[in-house]
Amino acid sequence: MSPRIAVIGSGPAGLTFARVLHRHGHPVTVLERDPAGDARPAGGTLDLHEGLGQLALEKVGVLEEFQALSRPEGQAMRILDVDGTVLRDWQPRPDERANPEIDRGQLRDLLLGPLDVQWGRGVTEVVPVSRDGVLVRFADGRQETFDLVIGADGAWSRVRPAVSSVTPQYTGVTLVETSVDDIDTRHPDLARLVGDGSVAVYGVNRALVAQRNSGSHVKVYAQFRVELDRRTDAARLTGPADVEAVRSELLARFDGWAAPVLDLLRHGTAFARRPLYALPVSHTWAHVPGVTLLGDAAHLMPPLGAGANLAMLEGAELGEAVAAAGPGDLDEAVRAFEEQMWARAGRWAAITTAGLDRLVSPDPSEALALFDEVQPS
Repeated sequence: MSPRIAVIGSGPAGLTFARVLHRHGHPVTVLERDPAGDARPAGGTLDLHEGLGQLALEKVGVLEEFQALSRPEGQAMRILDVDGTVLRDWQPRPDERANPEIDRGQLRDLLLGPLDVQWGRGVTEVVPVSRDGVLVRFADGRQETFDLVIGADGAWSRVRPAVSSVTPQYTGVTLVETSVDDIDTRHPDLARLVGDGSVAVYGVNRALVAQRNSGSHVKVYAQFRVELDRRTDAARLTGPADVEAVRSELLARFDGWAAPVLDLLRHGTAFARRPLYALPVSHTWAHVPGVTLLGDAAHLMPPLGAGANLAMLEGAELGEAVAAAGPGDLDEAVRAFEEQMWARAGRWAAITTAGLDRLVSPDPSEALALFDEVQPS
């Protein structure tokens, strides 16, 4: 009999894992608390790296479909001084495919493919019980038992407590996200400012980044160092009073910056405030038979382009390892995967943690220096 396998969460990690198992003919149950795939906004754009996210898509068998959907031009990056002076303006070569962009919603649909996701199945607890398997308890009071449970349910994972007592900690940086719709028609000057990819401005302990998505849609991210305020953090602010209050707060916080840069905030619609949390750089756990973690559930790190890429490759690699495991070898395959994941994720967590410190820094020249190291002129 095939082992009973459940993956909790339908993000990039969980779907990649499930698609690889599906490709190898192994049954897998995908459990997601959202009532449908489009129940909430999918988020902004992702750059999928060669050797990471793109390799995962190759293992899934959808790399060509990704290449047709992705936007290589989205790799362009422009950096401005707070007065609007252009400091860097990097444009990708026509054949550059190292980190093409794709909207999260498009990636989700690509990965969903033939999978039969069980929507509206919120998990409250995962309990490794005995030789009979791992017990999964649901918000509706039901419970099921599986031989292997994969926690791919993000930063505040309900699966993580089964293997680790560690919880994410605030990084000291808060991000406020807004959007500008139909930018090419309604705000052509801002469209030219953003270009085909991203524009970033770095000041003292704060930054403003705008990133083009498909469909003439631009995401804007204000980042700054501030003490945690649990009364207002992690709230989506859509009411007119809320929107204008946050807009005024941000304009005051970025007072003195060039008018075209501040227009990215002036024309923003709804705002979402998100404190940035991270797990310890070297987060590991004592192996627990029948349970493991992927992506943010395992190694939440600052959002500097590595997290989704790592999560997808981990999902693909674990899927291959599980598919190749013989009878009685499943647990050892998972244990070997964890060792590999911890080593690679630890390196990337150190890189992204140091990167956040340099991008939102008392010395804005650190951000420019980091860009030059990663993307030399």
